[in-house]
Amino acid sequence: MLFKYIFILYVSIFLSTPTFAKSESTPLIVKYGTSLLLKNAPQSYYLDVLKLALEKSSYKYGAFELKEQKLEMHQGRTLNMLEREELVDVVWSMTSIEREQRFNTVYIPILKGLMGYRIGIIRADDQYQFSDIDSLSQLKRVSIGQGIDWPDTEILSSNGFKVTQGAARNLLHMLKMKRFDFFPRGLHEPWSEIKSNENLIVEQKILLKYPAPIYFFVNKNNQKLSQRLEFGLRKAIEDGSFDTLFYSHEMTSDVIQKAKLSKRRLFELNNPLLSDKTKQILGDETLWLASLNQ
Repeated sequence: MLFKYIFILYVSIFLSTPTFAKSESTPLIVKYGTSLLLKNAPQSYYLDVLKLALEKSSYKYGAFELKEQKLEMHQGRTLNMLEREELVDVVWSMTSIEREQRFNTVYIPILKGLMGYRIGIIRADDQYQFSDIDSLSQLKRVSIGQGIDWPDTEILSSNGFKVTQGAARNLLHMLKMKRFDFFPRGLHEPWSEIKSNENLIVEQKILLKYPAPIYFFVNKNNQKLSQRLEFGLRKAIEDGSFDTLFYSHEMTSDVIQKAKLSKRRLFELNNPLLSDKTKQILGDETLWLASLNQ
């Protein structure tokens, strides 16, 4: 009888072991999208943060494999695909109340709020039009360009600016064709975007500021991935590897110096798209940039 029991136990363990080993060794596939619409737009930082979050959580959640999807579509369509669980598992994007309601939101600003500091791309001969602007009312007379489905469009419009919308791939051409005069970009964005456009420059005197966290968004049905990303990001913040990446990455390391913020006029704007949850974390100093030392 004892022998029979031992035999049955042995067979049970033997048969179950391969299945267990397979599940443990099978990596989690995480599909992410790379936008082809805005030429030269820096995207490598966001991918590196995604990798960091997955690596820091691997001891708890297991192995992973990233799979790139090259997408030739504007931001709104990409988010629609995420909502339908098509092609992508995660999207990094500036937040809004509507987006936080549609998706599982990882409430950690992966760019430390840098996207909320905006400088503009203008035509090379137009700097004189901006050099003497010293009030918000003067600045609001300038026509501004923004992408279709970008939260910034609503933010700027709600603050009284005249905003012309266009497909992301067309915005620089629209600026050159005088459809608008000022194209606000995050501090880290404009130089790479205009490097092949001799007729465009980075405007030298204006700085816009409003709270604009970029979050990872995940489908509502994929609770495990959103939990894993938050767990991994918090581990990276705790051990300092998140800040190490942010302050050393080629996309972010020297942008504050390059933007010459001390020579700019600061105009602070309201962001009506912030959820109560996002407002709650605005005071958490571990998540945001320290003073930009203006």
